[in-house]
Amino acid sequence: MAEGRYEEPQFTSERIVTSSADDVERAAEAALRPKRLEEFVGQPVVRDQLSLVLQAAIARGAPPDHVLLSGPPGLGKTTLAMIIAGELNTSMRVTSGPAIQHAGDLAAVLSSLEEGEVLFIDEIHRLARPAEELLYVAMEDFRVDVIVGKGAGASAIPLALPPFTVVGATTRSGLLPAPLRDRFGFTGHLDFYDAADLERVIVRSAGLLGVEIQHAAAHEIAGRSRGTPRIANRLLRRVRDWAQVRGSGRLDLAAARAALEVYEVDPLGLDRLDRSVLDALCRRFGGGPVGLSTLAMTVGEEPDTVETVAEPYLVREGFVARTPRGRIATPLAWEHLGLAVPAAAYGATAGTLFEVADTAGNSEPS
Repeated sequence: MAEGRYEEPQFTSERIVTSSADDVERAAEAALRPKRLEEFVGQPVVRDQLSLVLQAAIARGAPPDHVLLSGPPGLGKTTLAMIIAGELNTSMRVTSGPAIQHAGDLAAVLSSLEEGEVLFIDEIHRLARPAEELLYVAMEDFRVDVIVGKGAGASAIPLALPPFTVVGATTRSGLLPAPLRDRFGFTGHLDFYDAADLERVIVRSAGLLGVEIQHAAAHEIAGRSRGTPRIANRLLRRVRDWAQVRGSGRLDLAAARAALEVYEVDPLGLDRLDRSVLDALCRRFGGGPVGLSTLAMTVGEEPDTVETVAEPYLVREGFVARTPRGRIATPLAWEHLGLAVPAAAYGATAGTLFEVADTAGNSEPS
């Protein structure tokens, strides 16, 4: 893009650096998932705490406390749920919050559980309220009340359930009602991975895929994976594809860089959408502040896409700051685009915290 000229970019809904996954992606991930806790890479605090919970339960010969796993997508919540079932040597029933819209849906699942079985509820914060209330009793008293009849003549028949363990996963733990959160005996929060742990994930996955990867290539992929194992494994598969089709078949540093250049993932893990947001902020709006709707229109995306897909990583890595008056570009954003940092950018960034404090409670412009 020439300096001073703006060209509207076009994006597809599929991003190689997205932390979400569809059914095809999950099928590809299944072969790479660790089966035991000692095989799970990273998250040392959660792993150690969960190990104690499971070992104690096995020693008592009883199901462990209910487990809540929270954190951003792609960090291993589903994998840990499967590991819990594997460590307990039991089966796992899988469902999700959006799939349970009525109390009867949940009652049907609960009544079919066997003793000691693990019930995994993904996106548990999206459970319908009637199902939540039914789950409270099931988790605490191991029973469900089956309603027979309608209106004034309806009656509740208690149905005893065998002891079981609920493993809930959520990306937004703040949306969980307090009564539901309190019924989990163990809560583990998964954080983004550092580069060293991601390298271990990549080397392990490469071995399972039957390819040999050089340390420098694993380091390069890890640095562009945005702290997320799911993205690291996806980039690894794309580098493998490039090496097989256009390279020598070896996963070396040259292959990693060439492949990631094809997929437009830069050394800091930013893709086309990320860079376009930064480019619009810096070149088109002089660093901001600019409202979300205006910014989204400029990059040719829906506001929700910019806010939920691109913005979290840009804010977390310090490229963009959110203020009550809109989004602003930090000096890091200007530097990443190879542009001279205006003096105003330092002042705007330094004043962001004070501005937010002074206008606490005000909503951001849309």
